[in-house]
Amino acid sequence: MTTTAEIPAPAPTVDKSASRVRQMFGEIAGRYDFLNHLLSLNIDRYWRWRTVRMVPPEPGMKILDMCTGTGDLALAYNKAASGEAEIVGADFCHEMLAIGHDKGRKVGAESTITFVEADAMRIPLGDDQFDIVCVAFGLRNVADTDTGLREMTRVCKPGGKVAVLEFSTPQWQPFKSIYGWYFRNVLPKIGQLLARNTKSAYNYLPESVGEFAQGEQLAGMMQAAGLTDVRHTALTLGVATLYVGEKQASTN
Repeated sequence: MTTTAEIPAPAPTVDKSASRVRQMFGEIAGRYDFLNHLLSLNIDRYWRWRTVRMVPPEPGMKILDMCTGTGDLALAYNKAASGEAEIVGADFCHEMLAIGHDKGRKVGAESTITFVEADAMRIPLGDDQFDIVCVAFGLRNVADTDTGLREMTRVCKPGGKVAVLEFSTPQWQPFKSIYGWYFRNVLPKIGQLLARNTKSAYNYLPESVGEFAQGEQLAGMMQAAGLTDVRHTALTLGVATLYVGEKQASTN
């Protein structure tokens, strides 16, 4: 676990325009959960399990899961809170949200999880509303990371937590080389084969991870967005990283 100071992010080159990202996820929505679990060997479930334990819910809390996709992190928080937290799952891809809504209904969470269609750069919710604002593997897809982080911080209550779970690049050899080869060469081929789409979604994945800010850089961007005590913890030898910051409580 590490603390950090602000470090600027690299200039993006991957096309993360809203139209491209929305269509891309809309096309793969039906196979998204299956491939997440397959390509990560089900470790993605563990990453979310760690997130809800490192940033735990309490009864009566309000939680916002941005870029919720099919709602896995929102559902994990609902389970951890025993259905006693008020959860909003927000995403701008209608097809993904529809699947998340169905998953919530199947586990009886329709009264505790509300799914809303919303852009992470223009969250249609008021200031200082949520005890926890989280995002799992979605911040990387927001066209302007700084704007997304500022919006997440804005809707978080003073004293609340902002949690970002995101892919990262392992640093330990030889695992770094082995995983890098799989991530760049094997995963895209399997993904494209099993979830055919016109936007090369599974080529986009390693490309976007490769250029996205991580470690000290991303933690620094969270500080710049108004969060304090920002810490980051590597998971599974650095394949994913959990970043957590706190919105400073009001002194008034």
